[in-house]
Amino acid sequence: MTTENTNPWSLVGKAAPEFKGQAVVNGAIKEISLNDFSNKWKVLFFYPLDFTFVCPTEITAFSDHIQSFRDLDCEVIGCSVDSQFSHLAWTKQDRKDGGLGEIAYPLLADLSKNIAREYGCLNDGGVAYRATYIIDNNNVVQHVSINNLGVGRNVDEYTRLVEAFQYTAKHGEVCPAGWTKGKDSMKPDPVGSKEYFSKNA
Repeated sequence: MTTENTNPWSLVGKAAPEFKGQAVVNGAIKEISLNDFSNKWKVLFFYPLDFTFVCPTEITAFSDHIQSFRDLDCEVIGCSVDSQFSHLAWTKQDRKDGGLGEIAYPLLADLSKNIAREYGCLNDGGVAYRATYIIDNNNVVQHVSINNLGVGRNVDEYTRLVEAFQYTAKHGEVCPAGWTKGKDSMKPDPVGSKEYFSKNA
């Protein structure tokens, strides 16, 4: 891995950077890698630090909504620059005390900060922004979004995005603004798109 921070936007449409590291999985520490999730869709999200304030609300929200991702054959992976031991200790702390409790997906340790650099989300303070990557079942990055540290993510929006990207991959059509399952999609050509516009003008 390089020491230079990658431009995160340059990853869209390209192979996701490989990673391998120690993670907390179902209350135990084990090594995971991107290849462990081959043939599945992935939501890889970075957060700044363990034992902070906005972060547990996001981490637990992804865990509480895990079934909606797995129904789409999509796995979730969380990552920060903390150690696997810090992750494990945080999962032992009750939610009412700012802890995580049991988490239904892996929390990956990036103590070297190399994974955050490879994904282009390491900030000047040495922690990751709230960066989220949707990676398809061929390990191609389909989506990148980055929040500054003060505002948490909306987990439902990432479920919607995964479903929309899967729809376009399967049907060869494109999804207009605000698309959700069951709504009209659009043929991606000047003639075919008129069918959508004529119905939704």
